[in-house]
Amino acid sequence: MPSFKLLREVPISSRLSFKEMSFSKKGVLCLQSTQTQTFSVVTCLARASRLLCNLITVTGLPKPPRSRAAGQRRSDSSRRGRGPRRSGGQPGRRRDVGGAGTRSKAEEGHTWGSMRRTAFILGSGLLLLVAFWNSATWHLQRFWGASGYFWQAQWERLLSTFEGKEWTLYIIGVTQVPNLLFWSFNGLLLAVDTTGKPHFISRYRIQVGKNEPVDAEKLRQSIRTVLFNQWVISPPMLVLLYPILKLWGDPCRRELPTFRWFLLELAVFTLIEEVLFYYSHRLLHHPTFYRKIHKKHHEWTAPIGVISLYAHPIEHVVSNMLPVMVGPIVMGSHLSSITMWFSLALIITTISHCGYHLPFLPSPEFHDYHHLKFNQCYGVLGVLDHLHGTDTVFKQTKAYERHILLLGFTPLSESIPDAPKKTE
Repeated sequence: MPSFKLLREVPISSRLSFKEMSFSKKGVLCLQSTQTQTFSVVTCLARASRLLCNLITVTGLPKPPRSRAAGQRRSDSSRRGRGPRRSGGQPGRRRDVGGAGTRSKAEEGHTWGSMRRTAFILGSGLLLLVAFWNSATWHLQRFWGASGYFWQAQWERLLSTFEGKEWTLYIIGVTQVPNLLFWSFNGLLLAVDTTGKPHFISRYRIQVGKNEPVDAEKLRQSIRTVLFNQWVISPPMLVLLYPILKLWGDPCRRELPTFRWFLLELAVFTLIEEVLFYYSHRLLHHPTFYRKIHKKHHEWTAPIGVISLYAHPIEHVVSNMLPVMVGPIVMGSHLSSITMWFSLALIITTISHCGYHLPFLPSPEFHDYHHLKFNQCYGVLGVLDHLHGTDTVFKQTKAYERHILLLGFTPLSESIPDAPKKTE
């Protein structure tokens, strides 16, 4: 297969270093270092997505069906003057029974649409990663290793302090640090939820009128469950994680990962979490599992931050811990990467449940809507919800319009208000 030149020179104001992408004769994606050139990231993303779609076409997958109207016009014109069609059909050919042919075309169309959307997402993400990898990461790498490799020196100091006690250092890294950040952040949110102060924060509440104030007894019960999950259920899982990580290499090895490697790990962690969390979450919504296990978490239809870990112990293991733990196992990660990933995962899930759409923080509208309606928005990123059609109702709501990063201080409930209720 000839090489596909994805990145071409397009004049823009900035110059970014990148790696030229091509396909070898075996169809394997290759990255070859080239000189620094100027190019448009948007153009590159579009071309990469188009290339992936073309590759899908070459593989022989069904093409998207023509519109029904066009097909009907062509069929009508071809039948003019031919009289009624024979019901028996041609010998040796199967007849469509009960609309099976129509369903088949619909399924092919859905498959093709899903493949094209997947190609666009993968192409866009890949090209964006290449552009970011070779430009911004160079500057961030300098920060990562600034001041005479400051972070490396601090890590070596920790190793010296815990020499011969790497197990203790591991336990502190995967339990104490993430949990300390979790409760520090949730302590601030709980102060707002229980006191209603400062008052301006209530303007950012997603479900207006809910948890004002929060039910004190219900909150105490939830906190007890969260503490049980954190200090009774989680530790055995993290203890089992250590020997598994040792099979791939020492998680407490002396050399810290480079910033570029950590970014790659973060991308893999996020992808694995999205897949495992989405499907485990949907499984928990099966009537049998929902009634016995997942219903506990959905007692809060208007969630608050701390209930992100309020769940049945089985759910905590299957849906909260495993999706986050598998990534570091696959990558054989360093303890520093694991600690940062666990901490980030706890902060993100807290934001998703906090009930406030605050400025400069990720939007919690997606998961908040899941708690409100139960049968929409199962994932974290929304990619699999889009591919499986489990966000179709959400996309028709004001919550979807507000599902953006708030870069100002005007609450989205005011800039994108709800439609006025119809009066009879």
